[in-house]
Amino acid sequence: MPIDATQPYDDQNIFAKVLRGELPSKKVYEDEWALAFHDINPQAPVHILVVPKRAYVSWDDFSAKAPDAEIAGFSRAVGRIARDAGLVEPGYRVLYNVGGHGGQEIPHLHAHIFGGRPLGRMVG
Repeated sequence: MPIDATQPYDDQNIFAKVLRGELPSKKVYEDEWALAFHDINPQAPVHILVVPKRAYVSWDDFSAKAPDAEIAGFSRAVGRIARDAGLVEPGYRVLYNVGGHGGQEIPHLHAHIFGGRPLGRMVG
């Protein structure tokens, strides 16, 4: 069910539990800013989720409140993960869903990295 991107952070969301080690994940990358793991319901041959280590509801929340160093660190992590997965050529997509109209279902900022096949205009 889509969420309201302005709601307070819920520390019982699935990604908060993954970050705390309460739920398993197939980790592909971790640094001081981000944790990345394979999506359990992939929408492309490569579908990696990247979550910040700190509590942000959405991209809007993150871009408004995170310190510059954290925004840069998280953005660099997304790029590195795509490079490490060999997606730069022939290409990939990074997607952030924000709020109800954006299709956001989990109230923790997360980037989707899609690749491994031609994605067309939309992933669906």
